Amino acid sequence: MAMKIRLARGGSKKRPFYRVVAADARMPRDGRFIEKLGTYNPLLAKDSEERVKLDLERVKHWLSQGAQPTDRVARMLEAAGVIPAKVRSNPVKALPGKKALARAEEKVAKAAAPAEEAPAEAVVAEEAPAEAVVAEEAPAEAVVAEEAPAEAVVAEEAPAEAAPAEEAPAEAVVAEEAPAEAVVAEEAKTGA
Repeated sequence: MAMKIRLARGGSKKRPFYRVVAADARMPRDGRFIEKLGTYNPLLAKDSEERVKLDLERVKHWLSQGAQPTDRVARMLEAAGVIPAKVRSNPVKALPGKKALARAEEKVAKAAAPAEEAPAEAVVAEEAPAEAVVAEEAPAEAVVAEEAPAEAVVAEEAPAEAAPAEEAPAEAVVAEEAPAEAVVAEEAKTGA
């Protein structure tokens, strides 16, 4: 007769409670058993003493009689120091499944697609908020004019003719940010 030390489920639906039992391996999980060796309540905190209760003397007796613990019971017995700990290594278990790999690939593809479309959107964005950029720059020049003497303002205006070509990249940066603000404004309007 092959003996097992295993868990027999009790408790109600969604509220598991297990008895640790010594039973014939041919008997049903929750069926006939020879001796109750302890209890296991997975709903309690992991550091609670009430979570796993075992009659270690009887467990040792059944182990000496040749009873084989199931995986879960073996882990409990290892934690209690009754049997030596096994070295477990299942590197395949840590790998993501097929669906998770597919989702990751889609995410990478979506991230690559907006990066390719971004230059085209930047060109469109540069045309629309150009007026806002000019409006923002005008007060800045007024502040410089108030702080600097009149001679310095004249000196700054002379190179200003060449400056618009240099400022074009800065306008592109501001323009790229503007569509994001528009998207946030649209989401606020729709309540999403």
